[in-house]
Amino acid sequence: MAEAKQEMRKPVFTKVNELRPGTFGHNLTVKVVDSKLVMQRGRSDGPQVRQMKIAECLVGDETGMIIFTARNDQVEKMKAGTTVTLRNAKIDMFKGSMRLAVDRWGIVEEAEEPADFTVKEDNNLSLIEYELVTVAG
Repeated sequence: MAEAKQEMRKPVFTKVNELRPGTFGHNLTVKVVDSKLVMQRGRSDGPQVRQMKIAECLVGDETGMIIFTARNDQVEKMKAGTTVTLRNAKIDMFKGSMRLAVDRWGIVEEAEEPADFTVKEDNNLSLIEYELVTVAG
């Protein structure tokens, strides 16, 4: 009996302007435009030294920009001018605006080659405010 071979699917890459609230599973190649540390907390009094770092990074491609929330180890990879590949990214909502994030089920990695696109800076998706609408069923 022939063995069923699991085929690896090539990841489908999304453009920044295709991102929508409440969506997940995105793969993107983006350039880091800017990165600023917004929180750094460390506990050295416990048995394990726990560092917690959060940075807000403006990332984008040729279609637009969005704020990416980098956590802990991700912060080091998000340097301005760097091209990064985000795998299994999701959209979080923060005060009515979209933020891109990669949790423990995703990967943030430096791209093998720098991107050859120019970031479209006049289309910042994180500046669009969404209103939460409750739909009665």
